[in-house]
Amino acid sequence: MNEFEWLRQTRALREPVTPHRDLWAGIDAALDTGKVTAPTTRRAWRQPQNWLIAASFVGLSLFAGSLAVHLRDSTLANATANTVDASRWRPNDPRLAGAAVELDAANMELRQAMEQAPDSPALQRLLMRTQKQQSQLRQIEHQAG
Repeated sequence: MNEFEWLRQTRALREPVTPHRDLWAGIDAALDTGKVTAPTTRRAWRQPQNWLIAASFVGLSLFAGSLAVHLRDSTLANATANTVDASRWRPNDPRLAGAAVELDAANMELRQAMEQAPDSPALQRLLMRTQKQQSQLRQIEHQAG
């Protein structure tokens, strides 16, 4: 079903529909004879609502718990980033500042990857290369004065 068929069907719902037979005669007859079926207890109607309330409570509890864990983790990450950020080198030249930020970010990501796979020679080579580029950038700033 494509969008046009869906729109056509929704437009068709706006038009009044006449039933195939007269419903009022059956309703009147049922009212006159007293055969109107009503739920025998209110509890029969409330059982599905109880499950819905319980399911919504469980869902909200899971959401609140995951939100609390996420906020705790992000708070810890921000505290760690703030302590690392204070020790980062920031060149005075704005042309070098962007490169310094990129190299710092790459260095941090490589260190996180090294925590997961400390014996990876590829990660070690990339980390050494990034540190070498950072030292070259510091030398360029020092030479530029």
